[in-house]
Amino acid sequence: MKIKILLADDHPVVRDGLRLILENQSDLEVIGEVDNGLDAVRQATVNCPKVIIMDITMPQLNGIEATRQILETCPNSHVIMLSMHASTKQVLWSLQAGATGYLLKGSASNEVIKAIRSVCSGRRYLSHKISEQIGKEELQKLETKDITNPLAPLSPREREVLQLVVEGKSSAEIAKLLFLSTKTVETYRYRLMQKLNINDLPSLVKFAIQNGLTPLE
Repeated sequence: MKIKILLADDHPVVRDGLRLILENQSDLEVIGEVDNGLDAVRQATVNCPKVIIMDITMPQLNGIEATRQILETCPNSHVIMLSMHASTKQVLWSLQAGATGYLLKGSASNEVIKAIRSVCSGRRYLSHKISEQIGKEELQKLETKDITNPLAPLSPREREVLQLVVEGKSSAEIAKLLFLSTKTVETYRYRLMQKLNINDLPSLVKFAIQNGLTPLE
């Protein structure tokens, strides 16, 4: 049986490159491609692919939050995060969200294949550079859930709204994307500002970037 894979990245050239690598393997099958986090969640939760290769930085919903939501519905899927940077915070938050692999963009094709086979065999896979950077102590904290994420007080929906607000979307635009009423979006905006104790948009943008909601890549 072929390993079914979903590609989630907002850069077509990255998806094309990954597809070329994967299509050369007789036991791997790319079943779909998406270019934003919301569509990644929607498609993955319908098909529950064995592996999702997920860009950590995507519009509408970032890879970390998309991973968290997908695995709630498809606990047997495996997410391999893809990033340009080896940020320890980003790696640990990705693993905490449930990702079992973390690759740097530009990884050799054989490493991509190795990562897929590793996670499908129940083993965590980290790029060599990341493995060198993150010590056993950090990974032990991960196992004991002793890692604080400042976004933890927010619900999944509040995180979605927060990212879209930071991207400059109006309440009406957010409502359309999330299939909500404009009034409901306004309520979410008010609630998340209260929870984070933030009163203005510039501070909200700064908070989101510092805490991995909209990483700068």
